Amino acid sequence: MTISTGRTPQAAVGAESGSGAVSALLPSDVPVRLIDADGAAHRDSRYPLPAGDLLLEAYARLVAGRRINDQANALVRQGRLAVYPSSHGQEACQVAAAAVLETRDWLFPTYRDSVAVISRGVDPLQVLTLLRGNWHSGYDPYEHRVAPQATPLATQLLHAVGVAHAAKLKGEDTVVLALCGDGATSEGDFHEALNFAAVFHVPVVFFIQNNEYAISVPLKNQSVAPSLAHKAVGYGMPGERVDGNDVAALLSVLGAAVQRAREGGGPALVEAHTYRMQAHTNADDATRYRSAEEVQDWVPRDPLVRTRSYLRGLGLLDDAREEELAQAAEEIAAAMRNGLNTDVDPDPMALFEHVYTARTTQLREQAELLRGELERDAAERDALAPGATGATGATGNSGTAGASR
Repeated sequence: MTISTGRTPQAAVGAESGSGAVSALLPSDVPVRLIDADGAAHRDSRYPLPAGDLLLEAYARLVAGRRINDQANALVRQGRLAVYPSSHGQEACQVAAAAVLETRDWLFPTYRDSVAVISRGVDPLQVLTLLRGNWHSGYDPYEHRVAPQATPLATQLLHAVGVAHAAKLKGEDTVVLALCGDGATSEGDFHEALNFAAVFHVPVVFFIQNNEYAISVPLKNQSVAPSLAHKAVGYGMPGERVDGNDVAALLSVLGAAVQRAREGGGPALVEAHTYRMQAHTNADDATRYRSAEEVQDWVPRDPLVRTRSYLRGLGLLDDAREEELAQAAEEIAAAMRNGLNTDVDPDPMALFEHVYTARTTQLREQAELLRGELERDAAERDALAPGATGATGATGNSGTAGASR
């Protein structure tokens, strides 16, 4: 039986016609940059600079994203969140990934992409439910077309390719954008996903946020390829490199890749060069594997600073508008505090819900085991409660509370 890959004749020729076609798949020698760290614009013959109103909207989301990151970190320290992998410094990637998609498209995020999910329109409290640690996920993936945030590295890339393949089979013009970090490119799932996507020519954009570290492992110890984007040519898809702290370049490069996929051009790989400004998570001590000077070198490249400088230079941003954006971001932060400072009483039996459509034998056995343990715990608490027959009183003596006096 022959399985059709669905490649167009043009795509097949393009992938098989020699060095010229191969060169067309290679990324830029240097990352695409449209606005530099000083806020100055640069022309690029392939990627146009987005209009000022679009960049102002992106800047508003950058301001909100930074406030969300900072507030979530504070909630971790207060014990209201179990963990929060911050995207502080990577907000331009987060904002652009959501902005280039249409309502009908899908986003497949990682655990670090909370700001991207929120930028897609999901309520911040619903997003943080997973990281609070008491429920599988707080939002309906189908409502916003955002898959659950994946903690295992690169597994979501295969899921993304599957959704893109299904959309193609159904004749839909859906595009899937799948996020991952540089560490994920060392996983087998990454390579399987890219190969399948290329062979079956599906509309998916792989977006690598190269923040230089896979927890504590620097990129130089993961890959000796010229760039991560160069890996694309090995699968027969185009790769591109972009300044991950330049939201204008990200909007243009990712937008072009999404449009290409929507028009039947197949998958693409985009690598954003950025930097993780904070520790991997609250469980990490970044000072053990990188210097303060290295982190300090990235401070002037902050995505908010350069976008603000550019917009102020155009006269599209002033103090009053900045105050409005800061106030709007503060309202989001206040809603996060209010929501997460409310205690919840999770049902332990809910652990077994939504795992399978029909529970397996093993899952049913585990559920009954837990139910029995919960019932025994409840019975022991009732027996020890003040006034219960045989309960232990405040002095620790056996008998009723009154008998101890």
